[in-house]
Amino acid sequence: MESTRQKKISRLLQKECAEMFQKELREIVLNTMLSITIARVSSDLSVVKFYISIFPSEKTDAVLQNINANKTRIRYALGQRIGKQLRIVPEPTFFIDDSLDYLDHIDKLLGEGEGGK
Repeated sequence: MESTRQKKISRLLQKECAEMFQKELREIVLNTMLSITIARVSSDLSVVKFYISIFPSEKTDAVLQNINANKTRIRYALGQRIGKQLRIVPEPTFFIDDSLDYLDHIDKLLGEGEGGK
């Protein structure tokens, strides 16, 4: 169960990181459309897990590799933005949020089932 403080910090980190990828770190995401769907902070505030959605999904692996190769640069840029609000900048980890692809797959399967009737 997340505390109120964890939720507030998660929202702050999600907003700042998304804005950072749109403006400052555009080359890291290889000029794709990236959105941060969820940010979860650990209870000791030392680690943040970002779940990202990438469009077009064909470039997902390349973008994730590039993001992981530039983690220190991302953490530094994040620290520049939130340094006055948090004493320790959490270590970012990135995961692909494939829930939208999963929903699309389910819709296709349901559409095929209806077409057979």
